[in-house]
Amino acid sequence: MKKLNELYKGYPNILINDIKTNSKEVINCDLFVCIKGITTDRNDFIEEAVKNGASAIVTNKDISLDIPVIKVKDPNKELIRLCIKFYDFKQDDFKIIGVTGTNGKTTVASIIKDLIGGTCGYIGTNGLLSKNINESIKNTTPDADRLYKYFKRLKDDNCNVISMETSSEAFFRNRLNGLKFDIGIVTNVTEDHLNVHKTIKNYLNCKKKLVKNVKENGYSILNVDDKYFNEFKKEAKGNILTYGKKESDLQIIDFKEYINKTNITLKYKNKLYKIDTLLLGEYNIYNLCAGVLSLLALNYNIKDIIKRVKNIKIPSGRCEFINFDQDYNIILDYAHTTDAFIKIYNFLNKVKKGRIITVTGSAGGREKEKRSIMGKVILNNSDYVIFTMDDPRYEDVNDIINDLISKSNNTNFERIINREEAIKKALSIAKRDDIVLIAGKGRDNYMAIKNKYIEYSDYKVISNYFI
Repeated sequence: MKKLNELYKGYPNILINDIKTNSKEVINCDLFVCIKGITTDRNDFIEEAVKNGASAIVTNKDISLDIPVIKVKDPNKELIRLCIKFYDFKQDDFKIIGVTGTNGKTTVASIIKDLIGGTCGYIGTNGLLSKNINESIKNTTPDADRLYKYFKRLKDDNCNVISMETSSEAFFRNRLNGLKFDIGIVTNVTEDHLNVHKTIKNYLNCKKKLVKNVKENGYSILNVDDKYFNEFKKEAKGNILTYGKKESDLQIIDFKEYINKTNITLKYKNKLYKIDTLLLGEYNIYNLCAGVLSLLALNYNIKDIIKRVKNIKIPSGRCEFINFDQDYNIILDYAHTTDAFIKIYNFLNKVKKGRIITVTGSAGGREKEKRSIMGKVILNNSDYVIFTMDDPRYEDVNDIINDLISKSNNTNFERIINREEAIKKALSIAKRDDIVLIAGKGRDNYMAIKNKYIEYSDYKVISNYFI
């Protein structure tokens, strides 16, 4: 809490409880900032904010109210400045590690948290996490009003490192303006989120903002095997560390994959190191390397890091094996891009003993052009597919499925619109040693239908089937 005159000289000595940009979340004594989004201007919601108890308004408009109005040139820029002051944020309070990439952000950021332990906080898809905090959050990379509040809470919970996912959309919407990173990690880049960015060039430019904002004495950690490695290398600030199969600072020399573990041989400073991990799939070897390099950048000893690998938890909904003592395998995965499906099938085809049965769909209202290619990959790598809904929003699920099957002549599929029924069908037809891959939603707890978020969970459907 602060007084308004601590934030803006010459204004009344009134209490400000919190900073909000969503009028529906405003309560008594909040300061409402009228930021402008791509389609929404929060000035349109001033009346609702006042009704809900706002003590003051920050806007770029000339308006008269019974409460203080602070006029600024650009509320979006002002929001960040204001949050830094309100939450007493100091850049040097933490080592901040940002992770970006089409796939792997959540896993890499989670690996780093697990490797470091109790003094590391996490902000991302899995929520706000630290030693004493475990909460879901609205966005992978939150707006500034939430982000700086989270920084304050993690500081109060004695975190001195923050491992956070930094999405391309967050950079596009300027949520991270002014923030400097001690370490910036780029996992990989494939075409995705073009509903927001429109072109791959725009998408890349947003991703590049992470390594452009690494401190001069910080580290940019790059995947040497990624298609766009050289583009990122040209823009990267600080010291550059690399990982991958090609010659690099942390080189993948060899690995053996099993259904429940992976054995890896890495080379660092001309010495070989063997690592055993429960992380599965070649893509997770890359994710692990990114995490290991980040700790090396923080001056951890590599032998100590390898000992800590056993502390890594399998990220929920990321190639997560679900065990209810069934005689076949169930995997819950968040895969929803062509690249993600290619990677998980590469793993599954190496370790399978029976059939691969896939349950999946594609989200509505975005990137229709990717569906046919993704659908072809799914059909070519599965013995049987059940196509179903996956956050259809305003689209007809049958139209989405038609897009998914449009470039394949395969007939090894059926469509069951209701996702719960689709999963039950897959589980009912699975035989010993089969793999049932349930993809797209991971551990999400909702289904987006039209403009509503309806309570739904793949995991609950699976557990209810066996209980």
